[in-house]
Amino acid sequence: MTPAVTLAAAGGQGFLSPSGVEIAFVLVGLATLGAALVTVTTKQLVHAALWLVVALGGIAVEYLLLTAEFIAWVQVLIYLGSVVVLLLFGLMLTKAPIGRSPDADSGNRWIALSVAVVAAVSLVWVVVDAFRTTWIDLDGPVQGSTKVSGEILFQHWVLPFEALSVLLLAALIGAIVLSRRNSSAEDGASTDKGQR
Repeated sequence: MTPAVTLAAAGGQGFLSPSGVEIAFVLVGLATLGAALVTVTTKQLVHAALWLVVALGGIAVEYLLLTAEFIAWVQVLIYLGSVVVLLLFGLMLTKAPIGRSPDADSGNRWIALSVAVVAAVSLVWVVVDAFRTTWIDLDGPVQGSTKVSGEILFQHWVLPFEALSVLLLAALIGAIVLSRRNSSAEDGASTDKGQR
């Protein structure tokens, strides 16, 4: 008998009998998916930002369940602590409406849904095809540890990492330019009204 058959015959845990961690992973994944759907379907921008917090927090919990503690805390610090706060500040500074926004719906839901489905299928296909022959060494260091993540990031992914930092810097400069342009246009409109 092979070792897998011996283990199954001995009453060990087989492929189709999930553990508590796997059940928790599926439940948290469903809650995260629900929060993401509410994020993109709500008509209130502030509610969308708050549901985004729930979705990103769910992803952090998924990383914890995969024993990738470093990536989970990076998710919490960068996305929950910085990106969502930046988004909320952007909503407040641009005087976005707090209540329902009828102009938030462009009427292209079916086109957006079809593009999202095609993008999701393509992404799943690319990931499955890329990692089809990848095996995790269970005797080596933990895959989500700081050492392994740092080695992979700065040996194999250093160019995309730097390109992303330049892209984020360009987005920040563009946001500053747009906010200054809008504030100067409002100041000009208010001085015109005052002179009349």
